[in-house]
Amino acid sequence: MVFDKETMLWLSGNEAIALGAWEAGVKVASGYPGTPSTEIMGNLARYEGVYAEWAPNEKVGLEVAIGACFTGARALATMKHVGLNVAADPLFTAAYTGVRGGLVILNADDPQMHSSQNEQDNRNYAFAAKLPLLEPSDPAEAKEMMIRAYALSEQLDTPVIVRITTRIAHVKGVVKKGTRCELPEPTIEKMPAKLVMLPGNARVRRQAVEKRMEEARRLAETLPENRIEPGSGTRGFITSGVPYNYVKEVFPHAPVLKLGMVWPLPEQMIRTFAASVEELIVVEELDPFIETHLKAMGIACHGKDIIPNQGELNSFIVRKAVDPDSIGALFEPLPLPMRPPNMCAGCPHRGLFYGLSRLKDVFVSGDIGCYTLGFLPPLSAMDACVCMGASVTMAHGMSKALGKSGEGKIVAVLGDSTFMHSGITGLLNAVYNNSYASVIILDNRTTAMTGHQDNPASGRTILGTEAPALDLEQLCRALGVKRVVVVNPHEVEVTRKVLKEEIASPDLSVIISRAPCVLLPEEVRRKKPVYFTNLDNCTGCSLCVQMGCPAISWTPLTPEEAMARGYREKQKGFAQIAEVQCAGCGQCAAVCKFDAITRREEQ
Repeated sequence: MVFDKETMLWLSGNEAIALGAWEAGVKVASGYPGTPSTEIMGNLARYEGVYAEWAPNEKVGLEVAIGACFTGARALATMKHVGLNVAADPLFTAAYTGVRGGLVILNADDPQMHSSQNEQDNRNYAFAAKLPLLEPSDPAEAKEMMIRAYALSEQLDTPVIVRITTRIAHVKGVVKKGTRCELPEPTIEKMPAKLVMLPGNARVRRQAVEKRMEEARRLAETLPENRIEPGSGTRGFITSGVPYNYVKEVFPHAPVLKLGMVWPLPEQMIRTFAASVEELIVVEELDPFIETHLKAMGIACHGKDIIPNQGELNSFIVRKAVDPDSIGALFEPLPLPMRPPNMCAGCPHRGLFYGLSRLKDVFVSGDIGCYTLGFLPPLSAMDACVCMGASVTMAHGMSKALGKSGEGKIVAVLGDSTFMHSGITGLLNAVYNNSYASVIILDNRTTAMTGHQDNPASGRTILGTEAPALDLEQLCRALGVKRVVVVNPHEVEVTRKVLKEEIASPDLSVIISRAPCVLLPEEVRRKKPVYFTNLDNCTGCSLCVQMGCPAISWTPLTPEEAMARGYREKQKGFAQIAEVQCAGCGQCAAVCKFDAITRREEQ
């Protein structure tokens, strides 16, 4: 194959999906950043002719896309797997209303939980909501399937789910660039019987859903994305998505039924393939989704009896599971050295969590974000974390269970983006129902965990243009919070004092911990002071080390080494600052009681 630099591109799966959406003629796209899907929206926003936005949460993003498709425009909503939980309400009803312009929900699952709190398999959403689902196996397929998904959406009058996984999102491959589809301009067309889901209309649309799924099943039999790849031998495989690549790598000559449309399944094609082999094995990640439906058809097969139902698969796992006596040609992947996550040097959250770690009898109800790392030692200052926005509502529930004068104090901690995602309603509930908990909003002016996307409080859109910036203090007061305090978490002692006072209060209070993320471009460019350790003053108290800053290292000493260096015999070691890593926040200097941490002049 001749590689044409003008038309052949080296793209990640997420970049390929953005290109596919653009080529399909998408006009409106909305989503919430969530690894592994985040880069799709950022890349799509750069294409001409597309309006793209970051929504406060996935429900809002999907509803925006639904509204756009009602005008006849093609629309896209992007989210990670847990985001579809948030968007499930409009998802299930959009299956009834259908579409005017094509509507695709791009869902990114996360086997192995690389950056997620659970490992759910969202193929089950397609089954439950009665929606077609496509699943690509590489970036090139991902791009082409986006175009196919919009055609199916309009042909079948339905939203279509395109499911990827972390491996597809981030792997790179060769993708052929095409041209953008020209579509009619959006219009308003009143269709209340189709779009107003009162029970009377919904009952009629429910029948339409079943007719549509019957048509989808017929289409699945001839869809090019579903194909039988002949081979030799009596053992055949049914697979889809990334596992298809593993099957082809370790069993290159075996017959394979590759499913590009995973729901609805092509039943007749499956029966034909199953009849052509003596042994049938379903290779899929996570749930036995395909396997369960095959067995419901009365088709005997192996699946999760040999293939793991947890974590990501790879070639070695598939070979070992299917043919354990012939794995000599493959080497088991070597375990990578552990690299524990940590807050960045200079992270403003560190000062806040350091203060919380010094308070006794305080239960910290945490949330989803960079700050979840406050759970890790040496800070060890987070006691629960379930899902986006749950910190506030769980803290309220605990406070009510314990009572106003109950044991301990309850604190909710969540980031600014998480607060706007799903924490606002929790705070409103806490005010309305007279909670006794305290709420801490960590305002670092960005959605840091997923790569510094803008949000309603940052004052910028997805393209960096100016936008109204939400005033968190005014919002909290408008919700009815009477005690609202703003602190700079780099001022460690001041922050600790405010925490102690507010948490001790019997009334609901909100503490806004405000300091920009140290990795924001303007922060990186800013000249900052650098701190170093004056070893003559260091007593080895280790207070600075207990902040968990990656720029600070600890050198242990034996009593003999301590004496040789001129230290006290009981000194157990000393702390040093790697100046090349120092971000100049000054938090370590604030906790040092011996003037052992000194500030250099600005570099």
